[in-house]
Amino acid sequence: MQTSRHAAFWILASVLCALLFASSVPSPLYVVYQQQWDFSAITLTGVFAVYALALLGALLVVGSISDHIGRRPTLLAALVVEIVAMLAFAGADGVGWLFAARTLQGLATGTAMGAISAALLDLQPRSNPRLGALTGAVAPMMGLALGALSAGLLVDHGPDPTRLVFWLLLAAFVLAVLAVLAIPETVTADGRWRSALRPRFAVPRSMRAPFLAAIPCLIATWALGGLILSLGGSLTAGVLGQSSHLAAALPIFIMTGISAVTAVRLRETSARATARGGLVALIAGVAVALLALAVESNLLFLLAGAIAGLGFGPAFAGVFRVLSGLAPVDQRAALISSVLTVSYLAFSLPAIAAGAAVTDLGLRETAEIYGASLIGLAALALALSGRLDEVPAREPIPSAVAVSGYPEGCRG
Repeated sequence: MQTSRHAAFWILASVLCALLFASSVPSPLYVVYQQQWDFSAITLTGVFAVYALALLGALLVVGSISDHIGRRPTLLAALVVEIVAMLAFAGADGVGWLFAARTLQGLATGTAMGAISAALLDLQPRSNPRLGALTGAVAPMMGLALGALSAGLLVDHGPDPTRLVFWLLLAAFVLAVLAVLAIPETVTADGRWRSALRPRFAVPRSMRAPFLAAIPCLIATWALGGLILSLGGSLTAGVLGQSSHLAAALPIFIMTGISAVTAVRLRETSARATARGGLVALIAGVAVALLALAVESNLLFLLAGAIAGLGFGPAFAGVFRVLSGLAPVDQRAALISSVLTVSYLAFSLPAIAAGAAVTDLGLRETAEIYGASLIGLAALALALSGRLDEVPAREPIPSAVAVSGYPEGCRG
């Protein structure tokens, strides 16, 4: 039996939330895996980074394939790969399994994001044409927040902490497959899917100056997310002395949760004002985090996460809305690919560099250098924000990337 369009919309929103829930679950577990299998910090950040790189690859290669083969087939394939990833996590007995599981998870999440983000726009009510983009923004951030929190609680209080959560997620994704089978298809297959597999990278000549001005903001916001999601648990345990894994999850929960709420609150705010305000909050949040590490205050570190959450999503969202709003419609997909490439490289590569630096410099010193670099980049981005032209009032807010800072997908 097929569901209504209204029910299908919220089913897809729940699946998107679940996928990002699953993607943040390993973050509080990294320290546990590291203790069990005795691997280095660079290996830890490498496990994190392969997810981001696989997700980027999937977005760029198959992000728009659902336009040609249908939303349901694309999403069902992604969910099958996600289920295999959950099995790999549940059966993991060494770091090689983690690399394989995270790679599969990145491919599944990137593929599903493209299909779901498009389907949310297809199914949103005509009376509320912003609901699809807003839901695509908030659902991933809420998933990230709740996934980290749930994993932290299960590690501290549940049985078999590195396996139980993945068995529960596997069951959830099996149910998601059954739910997706019941949603209506909104696309007629056209057989032109091969042409959609070629990523298009381009920055229109007229936009090169604002694009270059936006790069420091893209790097600062996504590199902050990469640090917290990869080494956040190590910082709370190794520098702040918190043995609870819930304590390792709380900074992720607070930062991403506040970003989700802020995305809703700022949906009508001008793009450039959103970017500037977000950058100020990001600078303040990172500065407070560095102070917290210096005085070894977990409470202050959580406050830093809250302040950074006010800047993390909005800073990226504002810059993205400016760029995509200025891009010619026929070049927007290529521009989005360029923005995603910069963003996901910033999400992964600095985290790997930080993992390598920990071995020689130590965790606290690496975090201090990393944080100071983020502040410098954000300050540069703030200084360059005057080169970003405002989105014309008549231009609808693009929805190819979630305004919270996490991509919904790449349609081309």
